Amino acid sequence: MSEMRGVEVNIMGREFTISCTDEERLGLMKAVNYLDKKMRDIQTTGKVVGVERIAVMAALNITHELLNAKSGNFDIGDFKRRIESMQDQIDDVIAEGSDKLF
Repeated sequence: MSEMRGVEVNIMGREFTISCTDEERLGLMKAVNYLDKKMRDIQTTGKVVGVERIAVMAALNITHELLNAKSGNFDIGDFKRRIESMQDQIDDVIAEGSDKLF
């Protein structure tokens, strides 16, 4: 296996340096592109504001896809309902937290 090198990537306009080998580079770039697309899709809806919240929602979406793919079970309607429910819960927690700041 070759040595680790820093690879510059861009996710939602932010630059990151990620270490990987030459053999891992193609897989890393595919993952970066997939994550960037998921995050931009969430941002486009306008329902989620803030890069951190968008990243959490993208992580939840991708994790849900992975778990359903492993089990061979996928219901897009249920998926959307569950994500919306999680988004509402996140909104509630953030609202409670901001109330405490003032």
